[in-house]
Amino acid sequence: MGSHLEFSYYPGCSLEGMNKAYDKSARAVSKSLGIDLTELNDWNCCGASAYMSIQELRAHLLSARNLALAEKEKKDLAVVCPACLTTLTKSNRYMGEDPKLRRTIASALRAANLQYLGTVKVRHLLEVIVRDIGEQEVKARVSRPLSDLKVAPYYGCQFTRPFGDFDDKESPVMLDTLLKWLGAEPVNFPLKAKCCGGMLMTTNEPIGLGLVRSLLDCAVQNGAECVATICPLCHITLEAYQGNVNKKFATSYKLPTFYFTQLMGVAFGFSRKELGINEELISSKRILPEQVEAA
Repeated sequence: MGSHLEFSYYPGCSLEGMNKAYDKSARAVSKSLGIDLTELNDWNCCGASAYMSIQELRAHLLSARNLALAEKEKKDLAVVCPACLTTLTKSNRYMGEDPKLRRTIASALRAANLQYLGTVKVRHLLEVIVRDIGEQEVKARVSRPLSDLKVAPYYGCQFTRPFGDFDDKESPVMLDTLLKWLGAEPVNFPLKAKCCGGMLMTTNEPIGLGLVRSLLDCAVQNGAECVATICPLCHITLEAYQGNVNKKFATSYKLPTFYFTQLMGVAFGFSRKELGINEELISSKRILPEQVEAA
């Protein structure tokens, strides 16, 4: 039980709003596993959302500032949002490959008394836990196994695309593996890496709702009692729009949705309050152990 890893931690904008429970549970399980997440001082938006398609250079500049701040701390950057992972990794890679872009960004950083030499690696916490911590140490902390809890492991579309070389791009398995270590049963979930429709909810809601319905239907048809997510946007889309889906398609989905770190925390013996599980929109009381309810 001796792992100790240090990262600069980039929570990202959404974890300060609707996804606070993800931040809370990520910090709790990381500490339990010996992962020191020191929040990046004075971090800013990664430049995701519309920036890459509208003002790409500004997006790169926003990402570069975060990378420069992490480099000052001499630590790699741990993230829990695949959109942040993709945006920060894209800027990191493009700066390494494009001398002109690198010079432009370096000039902008100098105006803020910063520099970036390209030494930081951006990593998703799921990958850190599975690859660096590993099965033995995760299992050693399981005090309340998720005995045969049937979970749909949902990765979303940006965990491995386009830059992820740490898992299969079309059918990733890291979350499945972790769930098994916790005692849960990951169900067959062919849509595990398909889009949740989150970005469409403000531009073409009918299509977005159709994508959510497909995911929920796939999970339920394969026996899932809940969904595990690794992305804050996917999480809120799947959870918050179930009522809209039911209204539009005359369905009756009421599938609890957890951040993967919450399920880890349950297995590690944390309380509902410590993991933010009491903040969910769809109650999970019917599928969680009694100990969690009483905590």
